[in-house]
Amino acid sequence: MRLMRYALFLAALALAACGSADDTDAAPRAETAVATPAPADAQAANTASDPAEPADIPIYGYSIVNTYPHDQGAFTQGLLWKDGHLYESTGRNGESTVRKVDLETGEVLQRHDVPFEYFGEGLVDWNGQLINLTWRAGKAFVLDQETFEVEGEFTYPGEGWGITSNGAQLIMSDGSDRLRFLDPETFEEVSSLRVTARGQPVGRLNELEWIEGEIWANVWQSNAIVRIDPATGGVTGVIDLTGLSQMAGIGPSRDFVLNGIAWDKDGGRLFVTGKYWPALFEIELAERPQPGQ
Repeated sequence: MRLMRYALFLAALALAACGSADDTDAAPRAETAVATPAPADAQAANTASDPAEPADIPIYGYSIVNTYPHDQGAFTQGLLWKDGHLYESTGRNGESTVRKVDLETGEVLQRHDVPFEYFGEGLVDWNGQLINLTWRAGKAFVLDQETFEVEGEFTYPGEGWGITSNGAQLIMSDGSDRLRFLDPETFEEVSSLRVTARGQPVGRLNELEWIEGEIWANVWQSNAIVRIDPATGGVTGVIDLTGLSQMAGIGPSRDFVLNGIAWDKDGGRLFVTGKYWPALFEIELAERPQPGQ
């Protein structure tokens, strides 16, 4: 039975790739995980299709280290930790912002309001600037990190969802199973990467964070964060955050969706939250036993 549950959980990630990138933030996002029919052979489902990928992808649970207040009016799109503060981008037309936030109190210390016609998406810091994506406008705004003044903009094809950086390039998601690697000075695409779990595509990749040489991504319409090898695109681990929204004190809702990953590399702290959540969590991970162990 545990083997079957394991196979179903990982297969659900592959099924997410079948969803359309058109059905995104403008439509309410479901809190529940994506369901999938049971594989005919659960044992076969645990065998890697690609020899470069592990036969059994580790699944991690979590424990809550600290709970912090979070603005329940924030439709969280991007989240990052920089110089002792959280930086957050929010979405929806007329509600989109870029913010500097105090971790302990949740107070918004600084704020930039995105023009009404733009639906804000992911956020990344680069060379003293903050780059904020928009959803369908094909435009990213570049803000001075200190003043929040708009210093420039870039354009890109397709949709913008999440964005992070590996220190040399920007990495962007568009709601599919594909990640784009961009030149941070010109915003031109340098390369792209397809994300897979046991050879099957993993789509609806949303908010991104670069953590210890891996790309971590929220999977929209699931309670999962996937850990991605940036060299191969293979999923190296799945973090199951089922139950965390209830810990935030909210019930099931089509709007209250898990989204937002921030990594404090100096302190080794991992923060997560969700859209319209009244709480932000610092969590620790613990790997669950593999099937058969």
